[in-house]
Amino acid sequence: MATVPLGTHFYHCCPSESPKFRIISRKYKRSSLHDSRKGSFMVKTGAKSCKFGQSFDCRILSTTVRASSSTSISDAAVLDAAVSDDVIYRETFPLQRIEKVEGKISIRLDSGKDEENWQLTIGCNLPGKWVLHWGVNYENDPDSEWDQPPVDMIPQDSITIKDYAIQTPFTKSSTDSIYEVKIDFNTKSSIAAINFVLKDEETGSWYQYRGRDFKVPLVDFSLDYNNAVATKQGFAIWPGTSGQLSGTLVKSEDSLSENENKKEPIKEKKSLESFHEEHLIVKETSVESSMNVYIKRCPDSSNNLVHVETDIPGDVIVHWGVCKDESMKWEIPSGPYPDNTSVFKNKALRTQLQVISQTESGQGCSGIFPLDQETTGFLFVLKLNNNTWINNKGDDFYIPIPKQTTSQTPENNNDNIDQEDEVVSGYTDEIIDEIRHLVTGISSVANRKTKSKEAQEIILQEIEKLAAEAYSIYRSSVKSLPEIDDFKDVDVELPAKATSATGSGFEILFQGFNWESNKSGRWYIELQEKIDELAALGFTVVWLPPPTESISPEGYMPRDLYNLNSRYGNVEELKALVKKFHQAGIRVLGDAVINHRCAHHQNQNGVWNIFGGLLNWDDRAVVADDPHFQGRGNKSSGDNFHAAPNIDHSQEFVRKDLSEWLCWLRKEIGYDGWRLDYVRGFWGGYVKEYMEASKPYFSVGEYWDSLSYTYGEMDHNQDAHRQRIVDWINATNGSAGAFDVTTKGILHSAIERCEYWRLSDSNGKPPGVLGWWPSRAVTFIENHDTGSTQGHWRFPGGKEMQGYAYILTHPGTPSVFYDHMYSRYKSEISTLIIIRNNNKINCRSTVKITKAERDVYAAVIDDKVAMKIGGGHYEPDSGSRNWKMVAQGNDYRVWEAS
Repeated sequence: MATVPLGTHFYHCCPSESPKFRIISRKYKRSSLHDSRKGSFMVKTGAKSCKFGQSFDCRILSTTVRASSSTSISDAAVLDAAVSDDVIYRETFPLQRIEKVEGKISIRLDSGKDEENWQLTIGCNLPGKWVLHWGVNYENDPDSEWDQPPVDMIPQDSITIKDYAIQTPFTKSSTDSIYEVKIDFNTKSSIAAINFVLKDEETGSWYQYRGRDFKVPLVDFSLDYNNAVATKQGFAIWPGTSGQLSGTLVKSEDSLSENENKKEPIKEKKSLESFHEEHLIVKETSVESSMNVYIKRCPDSSNNLVHVETDIPGDVIVHWGVCKDESMKWEIPSGPYPDNTSVFKNKALRTQLQVISQTESGQGCSGIFPLDQETTGFLFVLKLNNNTWINNKGDDFYIPIPKQTTSQTPENNNDNIDQEDEVVSGYTDEIIDEIRHLVTGISSVANRKTKSKEAQEIILQEIEKLAAEAYSIYRSSVKSLPEIDDFKDVDVELPAKATSATGSGFEILFQGFNWESNKSGRWYIELQEKIDELAALGFTVVWLPPPTESISPEGYMPRDLYNLNSRYGNVEELKALVKKFHQAGIRVLGDAVINHRCAHHQNQNGVWNIFGGLLNWDDRAVVADDPHFQGRGNKSSGDNFHAAPNIDHSQEFVRKDLSEWLCWLRKEIGYDGWRLDYVRGFWGGYVKEYMEASKPYFSVGEYWDSLSYTYGEMDHNQDAHRQRIVDWINATNGSAGAFDVTTKGILHSAIERCEYWRLSDSNGKPPGVLGWWPSRAVTFIENHDTGSTQGHWRFPGGKEMQGYAYILTHPGTPSVFYDHMYSRYKSEISTLIIIRNNNKINCRSTVKITKAERDVYAAVIDDKVAMKIGGGHYEPDSGSRNWKMVAQGNDYRVWEAS
């Protein structure tokens, strides 16, 4: 079923049991359907009637409202044409609908001045911002993926797409109204075929042939190439948004060799012949419309009349119901009903609007719906004659029926509001005053001259802590205030101190699985046996593997997000595991894979981009700039993950569904937060929305891309790399931290190459994210991708404890990998965790680097702990403190101040 959105977003529409979006009356805006004619109309229901004679700036045609089958004829209501300004509610909604326009793609091959130089012309007769996405195959490898053509073959204004394709914009022909691209080539070149697809950048739609690329063969080819043009085979094309349509052959010459049925490999050049083909396409364009809703009350009967009017031409059906209370559950009213009304599955009514034939913009339609005085809301969606539904940004239209004012005065309401504000402000006044004091201290001219940079940074860290605490208190308090008249005798307990994304700031994260954990099929049960030990070791948060049903056993190719029976165990085992972790005082992170999702079904072209399960999205949920999956969404806001359809988070219905899914996981399973997979694939601003909806205690994103190298050697300056991670965190508004890949890479190289000078940046700070934004940096040396059996970026073998000596003594939130915890390093890691906890090292602790030389790195943290890694010599300066060595191992040592 096709669906058209209100605004710019698309969503499946059906009667909602609990609509969440409530419309309020806004400033009235005239549409092209409005007329200032005057008249009157009367509604008769039994013995009561209501008549209006004032001016009404919306013309309403005469409509007869007939009773349902259970209502007598005497109860029928007749609505005469009327106009009035006396309305109790009015709203204008902008709408968008889709119109289909047919056109043709033409493909022409012509010889040039001689038999060696030829020209391929691809054209389209539909207006649009057309782009040709194309490449070639060479004779020595005709079955390979696309390659770039020779430079002299590339038209002007083209751009290269990585190392495999060219994008060339279409230009309007000077002779007729067609948009085209001309490609010149020489038959003596080694090109075997030219491949291409079309894209309309206005709509994001891709146009292909038989669900594959167009292929123009320039050599003899096997019949296996069923996407080749200029043959006598039938034609079909996928036009992006319109399904599979038959093509039309205008002229075609024999182009197969005599050995075509032998399916032999290419042997010789094909004798080219001119041809011209045309393929039928359908382009879907978005058309803006509007809808006006008015409510009038009949003073004699206290009943209401809802008027719906739209400028959408053709048949428009209102699928509607009412609600009687705050639950906003769809109900069928008792009647009378408008003409052309039928009952739909005993759940809703369907009424066809009457056509308005004389409007400035052409045809439109309108209808009037009588409601009794017990109705609190009018719910509806629109259905067009092409089986397309229009709803309100993913929700049903909800029109509240205004009630008569109560005896309560505005002054009383204001008193309650003031009392509520007083309670909330009472929690935060002290914190805000302290923030003001600190800001004044750092911003004054005098202090800027006298305060050191280190002191300013300490003040800023304190401000960040206080601001996060104030926001957390305010958010929790507003939502938990009791709804009573007098707050004076109410004791409200302050919420626990917690900052956004960082938990308490003293978290130590344990990754509770590796790449092979799924193989037993009972990982949740096996992990339960280790919970008491993990709690005793000092871990506060555990990261569990992806819980959803997945194409890949590891869980990173999810399909049905609400199916939590995975290779790690079933949903009941997962719930039991989370419950036991909570009993041990350990928070639990779910691994949320929301960048991509595997489809359940193929579209008409055989492409897997139709989803099933509770989130039964279609190809509008897939980004448009990855031709592999033929998405009809918008362009990706990040990098594409090419193994599965990349989800378009710009679609409002996608964000709504994912937010509800995360909230469901929080409530149903008990997750306390998230590890977000492959966040490079979508904008951090969407993560902010998901975090605000699900309110995690702790969250961290995997933003992993390559560090900077020169001639194979890692650069010392990695500011650009950590800036990209910080930019992503900033886009989330700090609502999620990120794995500190920069620190992992630099630490890896420093230890492996004995170049410990790398561990200090040009400002004498730690060179990773923890040097710039420590409270949002989750440090690690290994995980299921970099280590385990995958080993994509394994930490230098035998030197893992140097890495843990660094991250477990430094700020940020350290993460310990399962394989390392359950190895010969368990005792040493446990000792470092105890040292961290005893000295209250946290995600915002301060670091003073005392040595960063070729063979040694040393630092003092919070003036409480000193550490060194590397083979070089270091002893902490005694000064006014006595230092006691509390841990040592292979090329690392740790001291505590006494």
